[in-house]
Amino acid sequence: MGFMSGKRREPYFFEMRDSEPFMFAGVFDHNGFAILTTTANELMAPFHDRMPVILDPAESDAWLAGEQVPLRPYPSDRMTVRPVSIRVNSPLHDDAGCLEPRTPGRLLF
Repeated sequence: MGFMSGKRREPYFFEMRDSEPFMFAGVFDHNGFAILTTTANELMAPFHDRMPVILDPAESDAWLAGEQVPLRPYPSDRMTVRPVSIRVNSPLHDDAGCLEPRTPGRLLF
């Protein structure tokens, strides 16, 4: 996820507060797939007006079984966000350096 500063995107890394993996709600068929979105939570709102539907771990199995689960914004108090290296803006970079911390507003150094 990026946030514009001048002409360059300032990338941010969103994750669960406990750093555990998470699951998006999505649909698929033989033509492709789509990730479902919802209104942004308080953490995401400064960056965008919507966000992917992140499934609560207790609801993930139900979703995969085709059962109905609430498609709502994930609680922002269970997530964190931090600025990361602008290296992530280029497909030439695919390494751990993309997640190195960056001071917001500092794009070159």
